[in-house]
Amino acid sequence: MAFHAAGSETWNGAPERIRVATAVSESSSIHSEKLRNLARDLLEISHEKAASRHAAGKPAEDPDKPRPCPRGGVSFADGRRRVDYVLVYHSKRRISIVTNGNVLPKSATPVHLDMRGDTAEAELEVGMAPGPGEAERDLIREEFERGLEEQGLEIERDGEMKAVRFTRLHAPWSVLSREAELLKIKVPTKRVYELKQKTGLAGALSSLWEKLNQPFQPGVPDPQRTPHTRVLSLPFNREKLHLFDIKSRNTLFDTATRGRIVFEILRRTACTQSCHTLGISSLLAKGVYDAAFPLHDGDFTFDVKELRNDRQLLHDEWANYGVFFKYQPVNLIRRYFGEQIGLYFAWLGVYTQLLIPASAMGIMVFLYGWMTVDTNVP
Repeated sequence: MAFHAAGSETWNGAPERIRVATAVSESSSIHSEKLRNLARDLLEISHEKAASRHAAGKPAEDPDKPRPCPRGGVSFADGRRRVDYVLVYHSKRRISIVTNGNVLPKSATPVHLDMRGDTAEAELEVGMAPGPGEAERDLIREEFERGLEEQGLEIERDGEMKAVRFTRLHAPWSVLSREAELLKIKVPTKRVYELKQKTGLAGALSSLWEKLNQPFQPGVPDPQRTPHTRVLSLPFNREKLHLFDIKSRNTLFDTATRGRIVFEILRRTACTQSCHTLGISSLLAKGVYDAAFPLHDGDFTFDVKELRNDRQLLHDEWANYGVFFKYQPVNLIRRYFGEQIGLYFAWLGVYTQLLIPASAMGIMVFLYGWMTVDTNVP
């Protein structure tokens, strides 16, 4: 709404831009104070009108449509499809205020100032510092996400307008099986072979060593690894599904593998129309997205010990001071975090074991010196 020196009033009715104008006059200070209060009231009214018009323009919600979870989670709003990857970006909301400087918020930074006679107009941005190319970033995001959908990924976006927006990605079975075959990801088969058992003195010593080591083993179940059997793993092939041990398509690929598959799609998806950019790394460098990451397997706390997921197992059997004397669950670390992090902690465990003889020798030397300090004459 704008107030001019002649006293006329105009209203443009735009729900996105709210304009308030205060005439600069030579009246008394009491008259200026009334104008400032009136401008504040009109600004609040215009906000309410904009919100009501925005709500009236929305289509009626389908009662059968699944509603999003109020606190979020590791799945889509339907509660069935899990979130494999998340893209984060900032969304700018513009608000424009025309003022003589009396009602302009002190915390806001004007990015545009327009003087029209006795009226001053300041344009502000809410939610983020000003920066060029926001419309171009929106076009790039739209093209990139359209390319992800063409690759087969399912996308869920935030329904509410917020300063920080999240785009959740889910890889269905068709995408997982296709990419697993391309990446030659090894999957356990139904073939199980038995290890040759030791006999005689070697067998007795091996059995004794296993009994002595039993208290130091982590309490992590590993169905693919038993004391005397091993499971054969082969690269995944969609034409030979009958050979693989597929109990459920939702659990065949672990968290790290699903994240690796989605990242591979993000890495090779290109934007050729809006910009000549290839992959999510370039979009992160350009500021189109602020972050891209996979999610953990929910909360690390648990109620039922038998129903713990991988993250809860790692928290209870690895990242816990109460199990410092046990071996690391290397296979679980590898399955949850991936090959590189699993290899790092495997080497860290070997390195720590190699330090045990050196530390024992150092303790003995220290005790010997402490016991003979009174009798030692230099």
